[in-house]
Amino acid sequence: MSAGLRSALLSASLVSLALSQSSAPPSDLCSAFNTCDTCVTRAQCLWCVTSSNCSSYPVRWLLPPATLCPLFEARWGVCWMSLQVVLVLLAVVCVSVLVSVVVCCCCCCRKTSSSPRHGDESFTRRREEIRQRAEERKVERKARHDEIRKKYGLLGDTDHPYSKFEND
Repeated sequence: MSAGLRSALLSASLVSLALSQSSAPPSDLCSAFNTCDTCVTRAQCLWCVTSSNCSSYPVRWLLPPATLCPLFEARWGVCWMSLQVVLVLLAVVCVSVLVSVVVCCCCCCRKTSSSPRHGDESFTRRREEIRQRAEERKVERKARHDEIRKKYGLLGDTDHPYSKFEND
């Protein structure tokens, strides 16, 4: 039996237990079963290993009283696992699902809050300011380079004194 099938069986048993809480089964219904396999197939019945008897599951309480059967010896839903283990596993699954939902919600909220849509105008304005400063620096750099070229006669005009030698 696969783990998924077992957990589905346990979940279905718990749901049927919750639905059966409104009407208590007759006490002699469960006492008719004499093996664990036949007893635990009904959600209203509880098998006790120490006394080897099937009794009605007290649906008013989640945990059966110790006078009925010790929790570790009680079997409900499946014979190979005690009711104590079933309840612990159910609690672990519920808590892990709850934590997963909370983590997913936090991740989704963080992703949407850090998107650039919230500061889109300031982001665009800042980018434009950076582009304008870069353009100003580029113009200043070109002016300095032109001054240096003019100083050394490399500007490209033919007025410098050595231009007459290049034409020959």
